[in-house]
Amino acid sequence: MDEDEDAVLAVLDDEYARAILAHLTIEPMSVDELCTACEMSDATAYRRLNRLQDADLVTEQQELDPDGHHYKRYAATVEAVTVTFADGDYEVAVTRSATDPADRFTDLFEGLS
Repeated sequence: MDEDEDAVLAVLDDEYARAILAHLTIEPMSVDELCTACEMSDATAYRRLNRLQDADLVTEQQELDPDGHHYKRYAATVEAVTVTFADGDYEVAVTRSATDPADRFTDLFEGLS
């Protein structure tokens, strides 16, 4: 078991982190959107997003709103996490999203036009 696998399992042990990740598999979202969808405070969302980013399960993209202000949207970079138990040991496998997160952001905003 390496540190990366430990980090993935540790962050997925948290119900808020799992809720955030589940919502981000649908579409990229801002912190405000995640707070509403997951019923959590900004501070809780930011802490979990930092942990999810450290485990490389979420990525962020800087966006520009119509008023000219910048904000971040987050997207999941993972489709599945599998834990396999065999021969007295276990292994964690992370299946990454087929589409690059940056491409998913582009697709999302092109669909709005």
